Amino acid sequence: MNILIIGSGSVGIGLGSSLLSQGENISFLASKQTASKMKEGGIKRIGLFTNYSFEPHEFNVYESYSEIPKKTFDYVLVTSKTTANNDISSKLNKYRDILKDNFTILICQNGFGNDEPYLKYFKSNEVYCIRIITGFRRPERNISEVTVYTEPLLLGSLHGDNIDHLQIIADEITSSGIKCELTYDLDKYLWAKMLYNCTLNPLGAILDVTYGKLTENEYSKEIMDNIIDETFNVIKASPYSTLWDSAEEYKEIFYKKLVPDTYNHYSSTHQDIKRKIKTEIDSLNGKVIELGEKYDVDVSTNRIIYNMIKAIESDFSE
Repeated sequence: MNILIIGSGSVGIGLGSSLLSQGENISFLASKQTASKMKEGGIKRIGLFTNYSFEPHEFNVYESYSEIPKKTFDYVLVTSKTTANNDISSKLNKYRDILKDNFTILICQNGFGNDEPYLKYFKSNEVYCIRIITGFRRPERNISEVTVYTEPLLLGSLHGDNIDHLQIIADEITSSGIKCELTYDLDKYLWAKMLYNCTLNPLGAILDVTYGKLTENEYSKEIMDNIIDETFNVIKASPYSTLWDSAEEYKEIFYKKLVPDTYNHYSSTHQDIKRKIKTEIDSLNGKVIELGEKYDVDVSTNRIIYNMIKAIESDFSE
């Protein structure tokens, strides 16, 4: 298969290395600085599981869509930040001649509703999503480090489309060392991740602490409880569902299992704030607020957290 990875950050290089290890033809679309580093030093996947290293001649790197040959790709993995989705979806539509006739777009991002910009241009049976709860970081521009693993990657459709053709991708990622499976309940798992990320990511960034530290303070714990309650109320009011029947049931596993397993982890939102770049808050708490407004659900705690992140971002140039 010919696979294009758009977004050559930690997830993109991590998944690209996984698929390269299985003999697939991988191309990356990267920024000028990242492309230069990859062309010079190749790429690596380090950390948990099998480590891989690939020389520059073993993959392709492009800096613009116009460089890419026509009728090339079977799969496109979108591993960029969610803030780039409007631009990427419109560019893929403009340059859709780089895709083969039976192509598949896989959205590999945090948040919920990230397929919506792509569905403006592509059919639902061309756009699928991946739930990633594995932790990746990028210590250097061409290196992805797997730092945390709790559950398999999950591939699926949010619109009931057939997912059998995704099995080969899941099998190859699993063979590379990171377990990956298909699911017909992807919305439930994405909302499970939303509950986790919306509760921890922005608050950890605002307070400059790890996930675990947030649970050791009665004041931050009260904020997290409120975010969980509001998010559950939104899920119940919407057409969506998740893996737990109540907020209290989720809090039990959240405080006893999920947070302890990732106690020392700093969120991607925290990393973005430290680097002074825009966060993915619109796809996280911003999505909860959007649905809260749509279904007349109180989301005041989510809104305060959202506004605080936006206030911090307001001085960022990017």
